Amino acid sequence: MNIVLISPHFPPNFRNFTFRLRDNGANVLGIADVHYDQIPEDVRGALTEYYRVENMHDYDQIVRALGYYTHRYGKIDRIDSHNEYWLETEARLRTDFNIDGVKVDVIDNMKRKSLMKQVFIDAGLKPARGRVCLDEAETFAFIEEVGYPVVAKPDSGVGAAKTYKLENPDQVRHYLADKLHVDYILEEFIQEPIVTFDGLVDASGELVFSSSLRYSKGVMETVNENSDIYYYFSRTIEPRLEAAGKAILKAFDLKARFFHFEFFMKDNGEVIPLEVNMRPPGGLTLDMFNFANNFDCYKAWADVIMYGHTEISGQRDFHVIYVSRKDWIPYQLSHEEVVVSFPELMVYNARIEDVFSAAIGNHGYVLRSPDLGPLIQAAERIHARA
Repeated sequence: MNIVLISPHFPPNFRNFTFRLRDNGANVLGIADVHYDQIPEDVRGALTEYYRVENMHDYDQIVRALGYYTHRYGKIDRIDSHNEYWLETEARLRTDFNIDGVKVDVIDNMKRKSLMKQVFIDAGLKPARGRVCLDEAETFAFIEEVGYPVVAKPDSGVGAAKTYKLENPDQVRHYLADKLHVDYILEEFIQEPIVTFDGLVDASGELVFSSSLRYSKGVMETVNENSDIYYYFSRTIEPRLEAAGKAILKAFDLKARFFHFEFFMKDNGEVIPLEVNMRPPGGLTLDMFNFANNFDCYKAWADVIMYGHTEISGQRDFHVIYVSRKDWIPYQLSHEEVVVSFPELMVYNARIEDVFSAAIGNHGYVLRSPDLGPLIQAAERIHARA
């Protein structure tokens, strides 16, 4: 099987996809814009071949790379990056080269938040009210309809960058002058915690495993305030959340992919769909899957891609928490003190790539326990200010 991975070396933990595909006997073919000697040695050893392009944003260069691989190895069976930034490029390539997976006819529904809402409605769910507003008049008309505050974010965007919470006319005018030159969607602000439904489905669309993240604060607030955050996988998933997640999986007919769905959850258990991401959660969350379930999610995905299914399944044996720290914040505990303070809980820690640090910190700590209480206490201790 010929499988192309875009940027197989980045982020660092994603190199495990390359290793597991290699272990399963695939021809793993890499494409990126860095020089060959900048690819880590272990990744180079797992790749059948590597093709460097000058500019990953030049679609013609990537087409030539896939054309070369097709000529040399035969039909390309799969292409992936697990990175939302490249979803549209991947869809174009799958369409142009007739490769299995998400193609251009459905990618907009998975990328544009305004179109997701109709899919949610078709699935029997009730999303927050929202609308793409193209100018000042449309913006104020929507606000008059739903009232302050509202949230403004790119209709097709990644992460929480250039996202705004608008509470008065002055903030609206600042947003209109400051925002990116792309379509923005405005949504009514819902004062409820965000929870997720995450996991992997096999080639038949059946769940391999699922999990749910809970956050100490919103990612948008973390980015806008340049603050720290912690989030954790719960060992249990509320029935209404699980039912909503499965309804969305069915509505999108998702197959052989990771997914990361976001919801608001009310105290009464009602869930309100916010958006879908057809890729794994970011940061070290893939490794959190492994620590929570005592399995290898990278191997599970490689099995699904090559065989259509996997014998791996998740039982959620542990609560697992990720705790971020920002370099600029003075903490009571030094990094060295954090590492030695929780020997029964700490399973991993690492520096975070700068491109992700605004949301998930400059350094991240992963801890696990069968019980949630000790993890929350540890997170608060790690975040305690000097």
